[in-house]
Amino acid sequence: MVESRSWLADIPIAVVLAVAGVFGTAATDAMNGADRPVDVWAFGLVLAASLVVAVRRRWPLATLAVAAAATSTYLFLAYPYGPVFFPFFVAVYTVARHRPPATAVPASGAAFLLLLPHAFVHPASLPGILGIVPASAWVVVPFALGTTVRITREAAAREREEGVRRRVYDERLRIAQEVHDVVGHGLAAIKMQADVALHLMAKKPEQAEQALIAISRTSTEALEEVRATLAVVRGAEPDPARPPEAGLRRLGDLRDRMAEAGGQVDLRITGSPRDLPAAADFAAYRVVQESLTNVLRHSETKAAAVRVGYDADAVVIEVSNPAPGAAPGGGGGLGLPGMRQRVASLGGEFSAGPTADGRFEVRATIPIGGHE
Repeated sequence: MVESRSWLADIPIAVVLAVAGVFGTAATDAMNGADRPVDVWAFGLVLAASLVVAVRRRWPLATLAVAAAATSTYLFLAYPYGPVFFPFFVAVYTVARHRPPATAVPASGAAFLLLLPHAFVHPASLPGILGIVPASAWVVVPFALGTTVRITREAAAREREEGVRRRVYDERLRIAQEVHDVVGHGLAAIKMQADVALHLMAKKPEQAEQALIAISRTSTEALEEVRATLAVVRGAEPDPARPPEAGLRRLGDLRDRMAEAGGQVDLRITGSPRDLPAAADFAAYRVVQESLTNVLRHSETKAAAVRVGYDADAVVIEVSNPAPGAAPGGGGGLGLPGMRQRVASLGGEFSAGPTADGRFEVRATIPIGGHE
């Protein structure tokens, strides 16, 4: 389809060059008595050089060969200087624009050599070696223009490709972060529940059974979230039967899951809960989820306080826990860097570290655009 459009676009160019060539050549006939009078052969050569431009993008080298041969013959036969040069100009430009330098340079050089002999026999040519200057200009100028356009277009294409590669990389990183958050939280909860089940297996089998049921439910939810995340990569349609998207409205479920894993979450919400922009709602939930995952992994008390504040133009997340010794989540994993990147991508502020009262606190302020 692209080649067909290029072909159709070149036909009007060839027609314009042919019409301008015929009338322009006729107009120059009487300008210089030293030239050979224009006849049917002159018009034929002008038409040949012009009409071949119609296939210039499909066969640029052949176009240049025909245009150069027709132009050189026209000038060698001492017909008057005129529009015959224009098709030659377009042909040289096309080769430089659509062919690599390894092909365009020798092809344009050969066209110049083919054009050169007329400079020594044409009666209107400049005397001696000066006649080479105009001939070289009809090659150098269009070649420089075509090369400039080609380099510019290639640079733009490389930039577009690099942009696509960056977007693919960013998307893969995003998917990896999502899988990390979902799987990390699920496995941390499952480990805690499994430890409880092992501890109670012999003494209180009925409570151990409840822990195993919680393990089954937690693993099922985590797998459903992973499938939903990976479905985005495959471009699959969302499954209406799967759980709702992660967001602050699911903090109750997250707190219950922590409780089943043996953790304690003090959840407090201030301000007026409301629907948030999807990206902000999702990021806020992931910050809470990853923070609680770090509590399960690293905190000795397995207890955390979660504060969610709805301000006029932002939602503020605070997750803290007693942190004797090493700070939870302070390792070299994806947890804290991933949270920081999420918040920063939305123009928010993120901090994580020990507090003066001996706790470890994660705090994120995520803009919500002033929605009421």
